[in-house]
Amino acid sequence: MEDWFRATEINEVVTLIEEPHVHPFLCANSWLVRGARRNLLFDCGLGVASMRAFVVEHLGLAEPVAVLSHGHLDHMGSAHEFSQVWAHPAEEPWRRGQGSLVGAELMRILGMDGAAIASMPEILVTAAPAADWLVKDYELRPVTPTRSLSDGEQIDLGNLTLEVLHLPGHTPGSIALMVRETRMLLTGDVLYEGTLLDRLHGSDIPQYLESMNRLAKLEPSLVLPGHGPAFDAERMVALADRYVSSRALR
Repeated sequence: MEDWFRATEINEVVTLIEEPHVHPFLCANSWLVRGARRNLLFDCGLGVASMRAFVVEHLGLAEPVAVLSHGHLDHMGSAHEFSQVWAHPAEEPWRRGQGSLVGAELMRILGMDGAAIASMPEILVTAAPAADWLVKDYELRPVTPTRSLSDGEQIDLGNLTLEVLHLPGHTPGSIALMVRETRMLLTGDVLYEGTLLDRLHGSDIPQYLESMNRLAKLEPSLVLPGHGPAFDAERMVALADRYVSSRALR
């Protein structure tokens, strides 16, 4: 498919990039934030097709800094293509063998249980980016970040400043970004509509609960999650409360 990616402008500075030919479990949101001094790409897809080429050649923009919300395959697949890759030091995007597009194999890699394995289709893509591309040839290429990001750190794009929020639980180094000027919040996989995954390798439920309590105190103008549609602050608090309540019942 030549149109492997789909771009949707959210406002004058933010563009959503999706991979519509990917199973919903792995169809993640990548958020391109255009700055006066530099562009920033928060997550970068599976790496089945070149995210860098799409941004630079198709969208006609300068190469962005790739910031990883965390190190799962649907969020860091194209990271190796970028000259600047930033992530929290608690993540391990340099580890090999952490990706597959075969459903059962990926579930085992992630540490999901038998029910999850049984629910996944055999193949997690519905098309190929090229005629000679084969699912068995997919490899999540590891990357060594060029900069470590810590909680509270400021990322200056020239006209915009993004604050790093370390929100562990889904993974040890999961981060969100808050745009200071507009209070847009990019959450990665910390929070989105749907079932939140907290029993994977590296997940930590007590930390996740602390992260949810922290999120609930924020007042974003708009929440841009790692999967699914955007939502407002009221919905964010409701989702955070729902997660906390569900774990308290257990």
